[in-house]
Amino acid sequence: MQKQEPTVIEEVQSPTEAFFLKNKKKIIIAIGALCVIIAGYFCYRHFIALPKEKQASEALFKGEHYFNNSQYELALQGDSTGYLGFVKIASEFSGTKAGNLANAYAGICNAQLGNYEEAKKYLEKFEGKDDLISPALLATLGNVYAQFGDYDNAIKKLTDAAKKADSYALSPIYLIQAGELYEKQGKNAEAVELYNIVKEKYGNTYAGMEIDKYIERASIK
Repeated sequence: MQKQEPTVIEEVQSPTEAFFLKNKKKIIIAIGALCVIIAGYFCYRHFIALPKEKQASEALFKGEHYFNNSQYELALQGDSTGYLGFVKIASEFSGTKAGNLANAYAGICNAQLGNYEEAKKYLEKFEGKDDLISPALLATLGNVYAQFGDYDNAIKKLTDAAKKADSYALSPIYLIQAGELYEKQGKNAEAVELYNIVKEKYGNTYAGMEIDKYIERASIK
C-alpha cells in the first residue's frame, strides 16, 4: 500500500491583508499622526479654548449691564474699573462665541451713538443664526445702510429680518421701515405691497392697525 503524502495547505492572503503587510509602516505612522492630532485638539479645547471662552463671557457680562442701561459709550469703550469694552473684547477674544457676540453689541452701540461707519463694520463681522439675535441685527444693519443712502441693501436686510423674525412684535415694524425706504426711492407700488403684507398678516398688531394710512399715502403718490 502506497503511503499518502500529507496535504499541504497554502496560506492565501486576502487583498486587504496583502495591502496592510505591504504598507504596514505607512499605516502605523498615519494612525500615530491621527492620534497626535486628536490628542492635540482635545488639549487645545480643554486647556485653551474653553478657558478663553469662559474668560470672554465674564468680560462680556458687565458690558451687557451697561448696554441694558443704555450706557452705550461705556459699554463700547470700557470703564476705569477693569471692564474692557465691547471693542476690545471683540478683538482680544476673536474666535470665541462671546467675542462674536461682542461684535453684535459693538455694532448696535455704535448705531445708537450715530457712528454708522463703525456700526456697519462690527455688524458685518457678526456671524450667527440665532433666531432671536440675528433678525434684530439684520434690521439694525438695514437701518445703518439707510443712513448711507444704500436703500437697496437696507430694504433687503429689513425684509430678511422680518422674515427671519416671523414675529408679531418685530416683523411689521421691519416691513414698514422697508416700505418707507421704497417710498423714498419712488417705488410706491413696492411699498404698498409690503404694507399690504402687514395688513393681511399682522393686522391685529398695533402697527397693523395703523397701516391703512401708509397704504393710502403710498397709493396716492
